[in-house]
Amino acid sequence: MLRDLKLPDQRHPEKAHKRDNFQPKKPDWIRVKAPTSVGYIKTRDIIRDQKLLTVCEEAGCPNVGECWSQGHATMMIMGDICTRGCTFCNVATGKPKSLDEFEPGRVAHAVAELGLSHVVITSVDRDDLVDGGAEHFAQTIRALRRRAPNTTIEILTPDFLKCPLRHWKRWLRHALMCSTIIWKLCRASTPKCAPVRAILPACACCNA
Repeated sequence: MLRDLKLPDQRHPEKAHKRDNFQPKKPDWIRVKAPTSVGYIKTRDIIRDQKLLTVCEEAGCPNVGECWSQGHATMMIMGDICTRGCTFCNVATGKPKSLDEFEPGRVAHAVAELGLSHVVITSVDRDDLVDGGAEHFAQTIRALRRRAPNTTIEILTPDFLKCPLRHWKRWLRHALMCSTIIWKLCRASTPKCAPVRAILPACACCNA
């Protein structure tokens, strides 16, 4: 049975005899309208045709209409199930499926079809894989270089903390050394240059 919070005896004891706080009307800009632009529909259709995932949808981003209308999308590779359960994230947690070996090619095809000058690639955590999915990232970068050589690439990788360094070091080292990319880690508590200095001869973030 629902309580009537206007009755003192049904309210929390600390609030029973206090006035309700004034609730100002929410501004119009805080409400997101359903996206209907031509650019949004084009981006959505290309992503659907290539059977790709985006963090925009999986994480329930409210800005998806604005970004997709400009042809911007953050691709999420390696499935839609994460092996970690971060409370701030809306992506599902569980046991992931096997990697899709054709996904890197589909990502590259979508980026070329969208005509992106810059693309962001992120992923779920794959602690179930020996290399944490580093080889899959490297294959995606190489596929992008072949299909969209003028596109700059930004990767948001997992921290790989549960994977032995030797299993993922060589894959990302090869991909990073042969491509102009921006590499960021999806973990706020990780020292910003810890894994970078482990696989690269020089670290841009600390000028080492």
